[in-house]
Amino acid sequence: MRMEGKVVIITGAASGLGKASVEKFAREGAITIACDVDEAGLEKLREEFASLPGKVVPKKLNVTDRSAINELVKSLRDEYGHIDGLVNNAGVTRDALLQRMTEEDWDLVINVNLKGVFNMTQAVAPVMLDQGYGSIVNTSSIVGVYGNIGQSNYAASKGGVIAMSKTWAKELTRKGAKIRVNAVAPGFIKTPMTDKVPEKLIQSLEEKIPLKRMGLPEEVANLYFFLISDESTYITGQVIGIDGGLVI
Repeated sequence: MRMEGKVVIITGAASGLGKASVEKFAREGAITIACDVDEAGLEKLREEFASLPGKVVPKKLNVTDRSAINELVKSLRDEYGHIDGLVNNAGVTRDALLQRMTEEDWDLVINVNLKGVFNMTQAVAPVMLDQGYGSIVNTSSIVGVYGNIGQSNYAASKGGVIAMSKTWAKELTRKGAKIRVNAVAPGFIKTPMTDKVPEKLIQSLEEKIPLKRMGLPEEVANLYFFLISDESTYITGQVIGIDGGLVI
């Protein structure tokens, strides 16, 4: 097991990319702190992955709640003494054309997708600085690089995630700590979010992808794992696309 004894926090853990990531890290022996607002989904996660070598620790958490985040990080530091990895995966969408987008939908997406990443990282970074190492993976999107019609809020949030990732990759190593920060930019991945997209649109999208299919959550989880693990110790400040070649 490549991550035995390591403590890794994953947000947005109850479904989709997060759930696949919890399974991946737990299979490799990690103490996986699975965070989500969906308490029922977390309980199912605990039951489903109970037999895996690593320990899955479900924690109900809203990434916009700074007080709860600070409490969680303090409890983890007190119990384990270290936090080795953070996967900022939690995200939401509220799509609409510019003229129709409400302020509430703008604020929700920015607060969860952008400020949530800031909140989690600001809380975890001091632990990693004190221990002198760590790896942070932030989930962006190809939409954050190239934009997309009807997703002003989502594109802004994911573009901001990239900017913060590059900034933190510089900031967190200034005093010699070996803390790596990278962003992952998925394309069209088969998740509960994309299950709502009409089949005709899915087929049209797949035709534009050189590999002619949507990605799987497990494929993104493998990339998260690589970037958190010691197999990527010379990679930081990067935006790594995983999109089947869509944006070649």
